[in-house]
Amino acid sequence: MASIFSRIIAGEIPSYKIAEDERYYAFLDINPLVKGHTLVIPKKEIDDLFDLDDELLGGLIVFAKRVAKAIEKTIPCNRVGVAVIGLEVPHAHVHLAPINGMSDINFARPKLKLSQAQFEDIAQRISANFE
Repeated sequence: MASIFSRIIAGEIPSYKIAEDERYYAFLDINPLVKGHTLVIPKKEIDDLFDLDDELLGGLIVFAKRVAKAIEKTIPCNRVGVAVIGLEVPHAHVHLAPINGMSDINFARPKLKLSQAQFEDIAQRISANFE
């Protein structure tokens, strides 16, 4: 059975897309730690990040860097934090979160509740800064 991320890529489940190319897809986390919290995934469904072949893994990091730069241009922050947890969904993914301190990327803290309009606005603004 396809992971929820594969179903998002296929368009079966809606997402707040930031960017995509032929190999990668970036979209807002619907349970964000902070505004702009984004997931970056390979389109190829592989469970563990470190099971990606070197080329796909390297490309994922380069694509994530471009997404991070767009987040930095959009959301005021000291930097974009990166986390790889890998337990929530059996599909390799990287979390990018604009942070001003360590607690901003603490996954134990309560998640933000944003409206559809807020998600759409954030996604559109980050996407507009993606190069």
